[in-house]
Amino acid sequence: MVLGAQPVLVLSMILRETLVLTLTGIAVGVPCAVATARLITHLLFKVTPYDPVTLALVPFALLAVAALASYIPARRAMKVDPIVALRYE
Repeated sequence: MVLGAQPVLVLSMILRETLVLTLTGIAVGVPCAVATARLITHLLFKVTPYDPVTLALVPFALLAVAALASYIPARRAMKVDPIVALRYE
């Protein structure tokens, strides 16, 4: 922000970086979970290993938590006065 970035651009940059990492993790994790579901089928009792509700809800919840976890610090960083931050460093 000291070099001229707008606060909204800082917020969107932080959110974009966080969501890209989260979506990459989901893209890797869901196929791995489906692939390993066959291995734990004998351990499950009255639950199917390929439950579509769980396979849809867990990534959505993870995405929501990651968005909130990055939004709060990004919002706080957006409000910091750049001169105060430079003096602190």
